[in-house]
Amino acid sequence: MIGFDIGGTKCSICLGEETEKGIIIKDKRVVATDHSISPYKMIDQMCAMAEEMTDNIDVIGISCGGPLNSLTGIIQSPPNLPGWDDVHIVEYLKNKYGAEVYLENDANACAIAEWKFGAGKGCKNMAFLTFGTGMGAGLILNGQLYSGTNGNAGEIGHVRISEYGPVGFGKKGSFEGFCSGNGLAQIGQMIAREKFQSGEPVSFCKDISELAMITAKKIAEYANEGHEDALEVYRICGEKLGHGLSILIDILNPERIVLGSVYQRSEHLLRTSMEKVIERECLVSSKNVCMVVPAKLEENIGDYAALGVGIIGGQKDVL
Repeated sequence: MIGFDIGGTKCSICLGEETEKGIIIKDKRVVATDHSISPYKMIDQMCAMAEEMTDNIDVIGISCGGPLNSLTGIIQSPPNLPGWDDVHIVEYLKNKYGAEVYLENDANACAIAEWKFGAGKGCKNMAFLTFGTGMGAGLILNGQLYSGTNGNAGEIGHVRISEYGPVGFGKKGSFEGFCSGNGLAQIGQMIAREKFQSGEPVSFCKDISELAMITAKKIAEYANEGHEDALEVYRICGEKLGHGLSILIDILNPERIVLGSVYQRSEHLLRTSMEKVIERECLVSSKNVCMVVPAKLEENIGDYAALGVGIIGGQKDVL
């Protein structure tokens, strides 16, 4: 089985085998995404690397940032893949190898990976939230990936949880606006601007001219050192995280919510304020059966995600 994890910076090609204990990654190649060539030439480069690893390409799972259509197998102009406009990748690879080929957006693919091999293993109802640069989500409901009518199920990042606030998903005050790497930077910029206008110092920013250089990573460094202004950024983010998760818990009644990236690194900065809101907002019966946990697969999640798409083999029935 081959997994293609297609990204705007690099693409990973891995050879995997499913066993009773899980999946084994037997070999792997990485290639920089070349935006100067056509998408199909880039795909051919990935295929050449797959052929170096095995002469038996019978199943291919593909994880790629959206928008895309997993039912028709078409990648539809992802912002991080300029020129990848209506790329019929599934049809192309089927014709090339006569293989079974499956495509999923990266959030859904990561949900599959964490469900099959990571923090959601054994769950029947689970939500995975990327919580990285943005806030994507994938849903496992009744033991199946739930994609919705046209593949847009689970876009919790687009939900507005405040009338005003940082912009994410093209919407101010959205869940992604508050709870993402970009969101943390925006919250930090807002707090820094307020303090500078009041004549107060800011630990993670020297002066107002450096507002644009504030990053989530920099805020985390100062929060971990105990600086109150940086900790306040994470308290705000944690509260909004609690609000967003409360919506998921009350509507979906999952047994587990798995959070990636930022939460994996900064659970200790977010959990207390997040839990206070969940405790206050959620139905008690739903809250009591749901665990919120960090993702488990960490840097290997992209490989497991692509291979996981191949393993479930299109089991994306709308429930």
